[in-house]
Amino acid sequence: MLTYRSSGILLPISALPGDYGIGTLGAKARRFVDFLCDAGQHYWQILPLVPPGGGDSPYMSPSSFAGNPFFLDLETLAQDGLLTAQELSESQYPNPDRVDYPWLHMNRPALLRKAWERGRTRYAQELDRFLEEEADWLPDFAFFLALRGHFGGAELKDWPREVRTRQPEALAPLREALAEEISYHAFLQFLFFHQWDALKRYANERGISIIGDLPIYVSPDSAEIWANPSLFQLDEDFHPTAVAGVPPDAFSDEGQHWGNPLYDWDYHRSTGYAWWRRRGEQMARLYDVVRIDHFRAFHTYWSIPLDAPTAKAGHWEPGPGLELVELLSAIPGLHLIAEDLGDLDDEVRAFIAQSGLPGMKILIYAFDPVGESSYLPHNCPPNSIIYTGTHDTPTFVQWLFEESSAAEREYASDYLRLRGDEGFGWGAVCGAWASPSRLAMVPMQDLLGLGSDARMNAPGTMGPQNWSWRVREAAFNPDVSTRLRKITRTYRRCL
Repeated sequence: MLTYRSSGILLPISALPGDYGIGTLGAKARRFVDFLCDAGQHYWQILPLVPPGGGDSPYMSPSSFAGNPFFLDLETLAQDGLLTAQELSESQYPNPDRVDYPWLHMNRPALLRKAWERGRTRYAQELDRFLEEEADWLPDFAFFLALRGHFGGAELKDWPREVRTRQPEALAPLREALAEEISYHAFLQFLFFHQWDALKRYANERGISIIGDLPIYVSPDSAEIWANPSLFQLDEDFHPTAVAGVPPDAFSDEGQHWGNPLYDWDYHRSTGYAWWRRRGEQMARLYDVVRIDHFRAFHTYWSIPLDAPTAKAGHWEPGPGLELVELLSAIPGLHLIAEDLGDLDDEVRAFIAQSGLPGMKILIYAFDPVGESSYLPHNCPPNSIIYTGTHDTPTFVQWLFEESSAAEREYASDYLRLRGDEGFGWGAVCGAWASPSRLAMVPMQDLLGLGSDARMNAPGTMGPQNWSWRVREAAFNPDVSTRLRKITRTYRRCL
């Protein structure tokens, strides 16, 4: 993948500008693609496209394959005759700077149902074909959401046992009674993939490649758990026997207790990793490059007993190893990045090196004023991606002024030649762009020099600030794009 020096911007779809409460796949997304072109960039990195789950996180989704209906562009639906101008006007959200997920959950479904009512007959044949093409996941996912609605929004663990464990005599009458709801949810997926394919085509035709994100785990309240329980470590009632997380480290004395079900790797191995192959094929369709979240779990994963109050009670278990990495790497069109952050021992580092996948280097972790850091730009290997920060870190300006020590701040300022009148974000960009890493990426927040209000996510926390930041369209201006293009040319990241 990394055959020449290049660069790009990390900006989630949710963070795009627009009038309807969340970023979408429409004109504002194409406007950002145009901005990337003007700025001499070649990559747009996004967060997972899947529907969000607990805490509005895209890493706790009810599906590994579905798209987020909130990303559907309402103006495109209106152009297709599925919504009216009056409905668009009534759907505008007053705050352009934040995603309000409770507001979306309350207001968006009724609007999308209107689109379905108007489009269900017109697109009936196309929807049937789409259902056939996606038969290995979409019918189960649509049925899962219909059942969730039928049970008043209850999580899978609280469903009647005969439904949770998929007893045929319990499912048959429900499938018939909920046929309309199942069709509605399938229709939204049909619209989503139609809009996403159009946006990706627009980007690719202009030389912009999309970097997607593959969450390694799924939610305990997901269609995967319900439809494919053999894939996971579950008991006879489809409840997890152990869950995922990470042990205590420099960032958390208690570790992180994520709560995701763990995979039954023996079962996956017995099937030739068929589910993972299908998942990889889906990623190759959606993206040009894919970042594998928590890649170290392919080597060893942290297993936490279900009833443990914290992650400290967990232990390491062996993952699938290189055989799964090699299988995914062999899928045509699937190019991979290893998210190799965290507390890694020598065996895990050797595993990542054996995989041959490029890893990640994060600038804000680089500035140990005493020791040497592998994240310092001059130490980054060519087969790597350097980031000024990620969706899980503080913004560069936030780190510099609120979270770094005085010694770290002084060293970073000396190393990057930071000057307030030039913009601290631009200094971070120059440091990353100057590195030997063949790919350099900057979150939009760092490009704009924004502080703590623009942080995307603080791991281990819940609240309305997480996953809610949005950029204003005014940021896509010639001053920013011209300056970034000049830096990109200076460090020879333009073809």
